[in-house]
Amino acid sequence: MEATDTPQDPSDSNPNDVISDDSLPETDATLSPIPPENHPNDSQPSPESQSPGNPSTAPQTTLEAPISDSLDESSEPVPEETVDEPAQNRVNPPEPGPTEPGPPARKRRRRKKFFTELNGNPSVAKGRRADLAKEVDIEALIAVSVGFPVDSLTEEEIEANVVPTVGGSEQANYIVVRNHILARWRSNVSVWLTREHALESIRSEHKGLVDSAYRFLLEHGYINFGVGPAIKEPKLRSFDGVERGNVVIVGAGLAGLMAARQLVFLGFKVVVLEGRARPGGRVKTKKMMGDGAEAAADLGGSVLTGINGNPLGVLARQLGLPLHKVRDICPLYLPDGKAVDSEIDSRVEVSFNKLLDRVCKLRQTMIEEVKSVDVALGTALEAFRRVYGVAKDPQERMLLDWHLANLEYANASLMSNLSMAYWDQDDPYEMGGDHCFIPGGNETFIRALAEDLPIFYERTVESIRYGTDGVLVYAGGQEFRGDMVLCTVPLGVLKKGSIEFVPELPQRKRDAIQRLGFGLLNKVAILFPYNFWGGDIDTFGHLSEDPSMRGEFFLFYSYSSVSGGPLLVALVAGDAAIRFELMSPVESVRRVLDILRAIFNPKGIAVPDPIQAVCTRWGKDNFAYGSYSYVAVGSSGDDYDLLAESVGDGRVFFAGEATNKQYPATMHGAFLSGMREAANIFRVARRRSLSSADKLNDVTEEVDDLNKLFDAPDSTFGSFSVLFDPGSNDIEAKSLLRVKFGVDKVELGCLCLYALISRKRAMELGGIDGDGNRMKVLNQESGVCLVGRKGLSDAAKSLVTCIKLARSNQSGGNQVQ
Repeated sequence: MEATDTPQDPSDSNPNDVISDDSLPETDATLSPIPPENHPNDSQPSPESQSPGNPSTAPQTTLEAPISDSLDESSEPVPEETVDEPAQNRVNPPEPGPTEPGPPARKRRRRKKFFTELNGNPSVAKGRRADLAKEVDIEALIAVSVGFPVDSLTEEEIEANVVPTVGGSEQANYIVVRNHILARWRSNVSVWLTREHALESIRSEHKGLVDSAYRFLLEHGYINFGVGPAIKEPKLRSFDGVERGNVVIVGAGLAGLMAARQLVFLGFKVVVLEGRARPGGRVKTKKMMGDGAEAAADLGGSVLTGINGNPLGVLARQLGLPLHKVRDICPLYLPDGKAVDSEIDSRVEVSFNKLLDRVCKLRQTMIEEVKSVDVALGTALEAFRRVYGVAKDPQERMLLDWHLANLEYANASLMSNLSMAYWDQDDPYEMGGDHCFIPGGNETFIRALAEDLPIFYERTVESIRYGTDGVLVYAGGQEFRGDMVLCTVPLGVLKKGSIEFVPELPQRKRDAIQRLGFGLLNKVAILFPYNFWGGDIDTFGHLSEDPSMRGEFFLFYSYSSVSGGPLLVALVAGDAAIRFELMSPVESVRRVLDILRAIFNPKGIAVPDPIQAVCTRWGKDNFAYGSYSYVAVGSSGDDYDLLAESVGDGRVFFAGEATNKQYPATMHGAFLSGMREAANIFRVARRRSLSSADKLNDVTEEVDDLNKLFDAPDSTFGSFSVLFDPGSNDIEAKSLLRVKFGVDKVELGCLCLYALISRKRAMELGGIDGDGNRMKVLNQESGVCLVGRKGLSDAAKSLVTCIKLARSNQSGGNQVQ
């Protein structure tokens, strides 16, 4: 795999990213200061005297904050994640300030955790032997938190032949050994666990099982992964000294970066192609600063969701990052700024959960009796709401709408788009533990993972061509040749058809791409001169009178404890997220400020003008076209598996959160998918290497023979060459077509694909101008599938034999060599 220039590091020439008259690539608008607006209830003391506990009033001021439209990330492609972090390393919550008495504290669900009955979350304790030692039980719990079943093998383990026979005592012993090795490394993720260390506490008669389990865990990235100093250095070279081929990775997000690091360790040469000028994909941290204040705002993936077993928690431990638990306290406020009555709040929350329970029972019945019938979750909920008379009072309806907006946030889509049957199919796999913020933003992970990798930035991939001979990737005017390609682009990009696949992707994969949903969530990040909302909460909510706009700034996240400055982030979900992208950023920020002033001004707390504000626009981002995936009506969790399937006989692989059935729409889901595909690529490469040398030599000779035949084609036009059937002049007689890719880049080699077509079709192709138009006719209108040399049909091979024989006779019996 080669390229004409060297990978570069993304440079931040202006770390402040303050908007000036020159728009940045990540913005779609440059804004002037907002004209003065009167706020009769606002007050303006000096910055020194202003504090949450000093509610002095101030005259009206002019908002002059730099406000930008960020087109660089999906707003919340991760529903919070958690980390295996000792309590002593966590950031201690700030002491509550002397803020005014707020509304009664209420716990809020931030993620879907309702319908687990249908999927059947396995019980950890079920079927376990009563005499298992406590240590073994703890190790089993750790294995379960990572995703291993309690008392059986994973499909990956079965395929890897970790034990000769599935079932029986040897499998049971293997599981104990595997869990022990996994737990031992997890106890200290900053050191490299060797096979010898793994053997120390296991009886010698189980050495074979230790070898098998250690090899599996190492090759599949369950141990010895990450960015700690003792881990990174060994991962920069092949673990067994064997070079296994070249892999082109499309996308430098979490999936692509993790796959690249693991593939290098497994013996592959990699090159990463990234369309943006930075790594991270939908994880984007923006530095905001001004007037002495500074903060790091996560505009994309932001919260670590469930730290138990979470690989990002491992990275946090290795980097020595303290974690801040997102506290569940979330007071709610009415449109006029008044606190929601606690009794009404509790009553509506109970009713909302009962509605979900009733829908759960309905779908169980429908799936059991009707099969394959699906309706929108929103339709079912509204039907039950009407039947049971829930939320008839205006305030109750606003509260119910807030819960629905929260659900739309969790799924990045409207309730009317969500599958009632499968919208929460991933719930049984959710990682337990706290939801946490990472101080300084998640870009800390990205920079550590991208270090030392050959990443080519601003290389937008236009085409991926593949056959049994390898792959050719066109990006940014360059051609990259490899043995395999890993595509990690977001589902939104696949839906948009931004990348041309030749041959076209299989129909079942294209159907899955269309069925699965890819939703939208946006954010407004605002840096203030000081924290006026207090330090005793991490979230608070706002209700809307308009049901269609219930998701507009419905939830605020306080990042003061982890961002380095007084930062608030307002979320925009559901239908409001779509409309938000049509609104000017100036108007968006003004609406946020109106909400905040309605809440805090009546309490005597002035809301200052912001220093800087950023509005995301993930739907308009050409490298994402949205935020994260969801199960749409008519789709199911199986579609995630279809997206994860490789194509082209192990030439094209796919990773990313939308390929992870267990952990979709999460940062750790993307991370784990990259690790999964690295193992799959390793397995395929090893399978190919098992072919005998004689067979490989035979294939090489066959390819050489075919190349020599095409040295004198019967017809050639552009990159197309044709060999006609020497035994027939019929226009319907079969001909062998060869399409040669990469002919202008000799140093990269070229990729040849073939097809059996009629002489008539070959002549028609010759009359078309341009290789691109010929390919379009060939693929879309003719439905011809190009294959590599080893993929030729028996009819094609027979034609090759006839051509070789005819040319041999013409040359006086000298066989083509």
